[in-house]
Amino acid sequence: MKNKISIIGSGFSALAASCYLAQKGNDVTIYEKNSTIGGRARQLKKEGFTFDIGPTWYWMPDVFERFFSDFNKKPSDYYELIKLSPAYQVYFGKLEFVTIADNLEEIIITFESIEKGSGEVLRDFMDEAQSNYNIAIKDLVYRPGESPMELITLETSKKVNQFFSNISKDVRKRFKNTKLIQILEFPVLFLGAKPSDTPSFYSFMNFADFGLGTWHPKNGMYSVILAMEALAKELGVKIKTNSNVEKIFVVNGSATGIQVNGKVINSDIVLSGADYHHSETLLEQKDRQYSENYWDKKTFAPSSLLFYVGFDKKIENVEHHSLFFDVDFDVHASDIYDKPKWPEEPLFYASFPSKTDENSAPEGKEAGIFLIPLAPGLEDNDKLRDQYFEKIMTRFEKLTNQKVKENIIFKESFCVNDFIKEYNSYKGNAYGMANTLLQTAFLRPKLKSKKVKNLYFTGQLTVPGPGVPPALISGKLVSDLIEKYQ
Repeated sequence: MKNKISIIGSGFSALAASCYLAQKGNDVTIYEKNSTIGGRARQLKKEGFTFDIGPTWYWMPDVFERFFSDFNKKPSDYYELIKLSPAYQVYFGKLEFVTIADNLEEIIITFESIEKGSGEVLRDFMDEAQSNYNIAIKDLVYRPGESPMELITLETSKKVNQFFSNISKDVRKRFKNTKLIQILEFPVLFLGAKPSDTPSFYSFMNFADFGLGTWHPKNGMYSVILAMEALAKELGVKIKTNSNVEKIFVVNGSATGIQVNGKVINSDIVLSGADYHHSETLLEQKDRQYSENYWDKKTFAPSSLLFYVGFDKKIENVEHHSLFFDVDFDVHASDIYDKPKWPEEPLFYASFPSKTDENSAPEGKEAGIFLIPLAPGLEDNDKLRDQYFEKIMTRFEKLTNQKVKENIIFKESFCVNDFIKEYNSYKGNAYGMANTLLQTAFLRPKLKSKKVKNLYFTGQLTVPGPGVPPALISGKLVSDLIEKYQ
């Protein structure tokens, strides 16, 4: 065995890192404070219904394929993927929605029907988005953020102007119709920042959307977690749940182990896949790289108010993924980023996995997941949650022209307080740190501690950023750095 490695947390990045580190011959153990693995991607089962608690969108299938191929495996060795057709729909008013097909040619026709001339404009935009995708996802995001020189390549030198404009400007230059603009701005919300604060280069998210499509792993996103758990165990990784890490030990400037449920675990290397800010609070003050002031000044991705709802009937006029953009996009964004407060009229998203997957709900019933993006750090209580559930369900009934409130069997909620309690999430954020220009690549918190030898970090607050595919990549990047510096 090379090194005894203790990993804190069992989300996507921690599981990915454990696989790579075990493959290299290390003795790897994961410590998860909750009773089930998966971090933010855990599962809720209730009365025959199954919900993904966290991520529900499976984008960038090539990143998952690349991960499994590193172990001579394929996703299909572990789970079945279903391409959603249509990919999703976007509501703008009562029974007024745009349906996004599962292929670019049909999407071009849809755009053209809404704004004359926009079909060919979209084709050109997507060519550029695909070029950006090839540079970003096949190359740049697989760099560890140690130096600004990582970003300087022949390809990126041709794109440098795209880092000094933003998605919002770029889309508005090309398209005039508000609906089309909002559909094109939507994917960058996965990066955790307003479109006006997201560099134009990130249009590669539009290629992830329209070019690669939206998928559903049978039995939900938790299937991917179970696949990674199976792979990790095949490689010899040990996973311990109900194991709360209370302290990281440092002796003579080097990490020597962790304290788990009061017990000392000696380790050659400590890797935290838990919330970065929380992980540093497990250290003495002198061993932390980043001050509270540092974290406070960073732009964080939103938190969320989520509802998991069991309905006793099938819901009509919705697809597997439905977005509700019938209120002012910019006002809600301002309530998240500019002057944080609970939004008066929130945008929201709904997912009905039982439209695709019969295992999500009992026969004749529907599983619904509703999400409202919120500023992190807001006050959170049951009264507010109930108030906002009533608000979005009233709108949902009106927009989709059906009564559903009396068909609710149960509802569970998850919000800021839960993100803090369950995941030690900084200010209860849901997605990590936003990918703005000044929080990209080498400008993000480091994978390798600058102060403590043999201490590393992975996940959504470090390189390459928020989202499930970046989390997989983060696990690979940190494992490579550990190999490099041992």
